[in-house]
Amino acid sequence: MNYAILLAGGSGSRTGDQTPKQFLRAGGMMMLTKAISPLIRSESVDLIWIVSSKEHEEEILTDIRDNGLDTEKIKGFAEPGITRQHSILNGLTAIKHNSNIINEDDTVLIHDAARPFLTESLLEYIYRALTDQDGIMPYLPMKDTVYLTDNDRIEGRLIRSKVVAGQSPELFRFNRYLEANLALTQDELLSISGAAEPALMAGMNIGLTPGLEANFKITTADDLKKFLLMS
Repeated sequence: MNYAILLAGGSGSRTGDQTPKQFLRAGGMMMLTKAISPLIRSESVDLIWIVSSKEHEEEILTDIRDNGLDTEKIKGFAEPGITRQHSILNGLTAIKHNSNIINEDDTVLIHDAARPFLTESLLEYIYRALTDQDGIMPYLPMKDTVYLTDNDRIEGRLIRSKVVAGQSPELFRFNRYLEANLALTQDELLSISGAAEPALMAGMNIGLTPGLEANFKITTADDLKKFLLMS
């Protein structure tokens, strides 16, 4: 069974808009709906949980249906956490509590509602890339020279070929990834910013597959303008 978690609980404060970015509309649909569309259409994704406040559940389902998408795969919602990783843990826990048996080969895909330009082809590449690893992360190579800094002073240059920018969706073996998250201390859970970090801390083998430039995360006001232009 291939589960998926769509993270849609953020406030979107860095975009400068009062409406959380995942609920902003362009091209006749919410950003969230655009982001979840490839998951719904994919033959590789079996069941989806959405991390979002309860007050938004009906709004989300209505917009998905209004855009001609089937909600049958969407099996539940989970409450957002204090941080992104806390939200992921809430989603994992919700799936675990609502599933009879989760086998060793079962997977969980973590995607952000703030990455609305995921393609079905990239999604399938990610699933195909998972062979004997514990997880897969799409990435972009670094184009610029990369330096290590201490506040406003350069301390050294990093080897560019060994530095990549990670993207979502990230794919993990469900049971191992859940165990890795449950092993985190409260301080660790609050400080982690990347979904693959708990996996690495637990010694999981995470492979890489090429990502897409268009699969960017809507974070700033400029990103939001780009989203509106592209939709």
